[in-house]
Order: sequence, then structure tokens, then C-alpha cells
Amino acid sequence: MPTYRMYVDEVGNADYKSAANPNQRYLSLTGVIMDWDYVGDTVAPALEALKARHFGAHPDEPLVLHRRELVSGAPPFQALKNPVARDSFNQDLLQFLRDTRFRVITVVIDKQAMIDQYRVWRYNPYHYCMECLLERYVWDLNDAGTQGDVMAEARGKNEDKKLKGAYREIVMRGSGFLPAKSFRCLKSRDIHFKRKESNIAGLQIADLLAYPSYRATLAAHLKQPVPGDFNGEVIAAIKPKYRRGPGGRLMGWGQKFLPH
Repeated sequence: MPTYRMYVDEVGNADYKSAANPNQRYLSLTGVIMDWDYVGDTVAPALEALKARHFGAHPDEPLVLHRRELVSGAPPFQALKNPVARDSFNQDLLQFLRDTRFRVITVVIDKQAMIDQYRVWRYNPYHYCMECLLERYVWDLNDAGTQGDVMAEARGKNEDKKLKGAYREIVMRGSGFLPAKSFRCLKSRDIHFKRKESNIAGLQIADLLAYPSYRATLAAHLKQPVPGDFNGEVIAAIKPKYRRGPGGRLMGWGQKFLPH
């Protein structure tokens, strides 16, 4: 079993054709890194308790947190249409995020800038983001002398097959910045895929954090303030959990913007 696992979720899509659309210009991947045993012993039970407290969830009928449905109050989260219930849930969720031990890495790619800067090179944006995410993850694993693996939400048969191939290529041959030996700390040559309905605690946390962390990384790159809504509160709760470099440096370490 791995010592650590990085759970990955995305915001946006990898289609270059959509780059000209301001609403689809960016693609972002967020990795949430947690200790394998800690997830089983502490994180998963705490998350199930939060669901039971606010939505009456039961282990026999697992309820899977999904940010989009939580925001809209769509079933099975219709209780959140009540402002009092929503505020109570939001505060409990923020406390859960503060109390839980994990590290965050977010990579954002500007697809339009990639098109403008590289007239010939057309690296799949999703795979490029994954490579940058993996580089930062294995740097940490190697620095700590430990091992880990990666799990992502299943996106579709063809997409998963392509990502699996790209992942294996990086692990076996190395990346643009790291040789293949640097990736030996990964316990498997294959990325693991699970669907949301599998009720994986780490994937649900990654889903909840992917959009706020994307907004935080984009704001940092554009030198703009973070959102003043609940996304901003989530950003504040997880800010101490980003991977950081010397002097607490964040951009390039826990946050990465492409192209550079």
C-alpha cells in the first residue's frame, strides 16, 4: 500500500477549440495529498459524520458530495436551499477543511496563451497539467523518502485510456524537468481511476477544492484579489495547506500557472 495518495480533480476541459471562449479559456488540475492510513482512520469517518449531520446520510445509502449540486441545492442537497441550513453546513465544511491534514497543489493552463505561444507544439493540456502536478508531488515524496500513488476521477473510457498512457509515459521515461528515476517513488506505473459514486473521501475533497483553488491560482497570476464569496472562505481555510518553497513561496510550488 502507498504511504501517500494524491487525489486529482479538474476544472474546465482540455479542448483547444474552446480556448477563445472566455468561460473555457483555462484548464486546472488540483491534487490533494493525504496520508493513506490517515484517510481511512480519520478523514473518511469525519466526512461521513458531516454528511449524516446535515443530510441524514447512512452508510447503506452512501451520499457523495459534489460541489456543483451543493452550490445549486439540487437533490440530495435540497436542504441547502434554506439559508440557515446552508450557513450551518458551510461553517462545518470550513472547519472540516481546517482540521484535516492534507497538502494542495493546483496547476492552471491558459489554453489561448498556449496556442499563441506555440504554433506547432500541441501537448494535450490535461496531460501537461498532470505532468506538472506529478513533478511537484514526487519532489515532495522524494524529499521525505517515502512513496505514494495517484487517483483521479474517471472521466470516460477514451479520456481515461489516454491519460493512463500519458501517466505511464511520464513515470517510465521522466518529464521535462525530472528523470525517470525521480518517479520511482510512485508505487504504481498506472494512475487509479474511480467514479464519484464510489464514495472516495479524497476525491470528494478534491472536487470541493478544485474550483476555489483554481480561482485562487488564477487570481494570484493576474494579481487580483480572491473572490469575496464562499469560494474566498474556502481559499482562506486551505491557504496554509498549499505546498510551499523556500521563504513560504507559493507560486511555482503549490500553485503553477502555464505557460511560463
